[in-house]
Amino acid sequence: MARDDYRIRIEIEDEHAGGLLERLGLGLSGEAADLASDLEARRLVVSRDGDDLFVYATTPAEAENARSVIQAELRDNDTAAVTGPVEHWLDEEDRWSDDPPADSWEEEAIDRGFAPWEVRVGMATHADARDLADRLEQEGYAVERRWRYLIVGTASKEEADALAARVHGEVEPGGELVWEVTPQNPFAVFGGLGTP
Repeated sequence: MARDDYRIRIEIEDEHAGGLLERLGLGLSGEAADLASDLEARRLVVSRDGDDLFVYATTPAEAENARSVIQAELRDNDTAAVTGPVEHWLDEEDRWSDDPPADSWEEEAIDRGFAPWEVRVGMATHADARDLADRLEQEGYAVERRWRYLIVGTASKEEADALAARVHGEVEPGGELVWEVTPQNPFAVFGGLGTP
């Protein structure tokens, strides 16, 4: 979003929302009209979603000025509403600063009972695989052992990277089911693992 990176939210009863929206577009009264003169050339965007009105601006100062105008208009017309703080668009998180962060795909995988990351380890012998699996289970890891191969579930990429470096394994995203075409790969048809 190159523009409209800031907004304010006004929670107002549905019966008053349309009237406020009209006044914002057509004519303000009293203190609101005086405050709005600074914003005349700014071309702010106002939208409505049910009982919520949103005013979008390109700078925090514009958004704060718009907030002052709206609060004055609400006071002048004796209208009850809740005007929220100036919010900023967090592009990397795809959300407004006042909205709670969404679960990451890793958290969603954990919620479904799967490890989002796996460390795959091939050992020289069956006994070596069994010994390493026992040690890792004692450390709290969820381990699947098949013959001399291990798949160890982890909750994060960082944890998987650290474990892989320690046990000489390979890190891969986890999942419910993994299909690979290469027959030489001993991990060709393993599903996801529970988390530690």
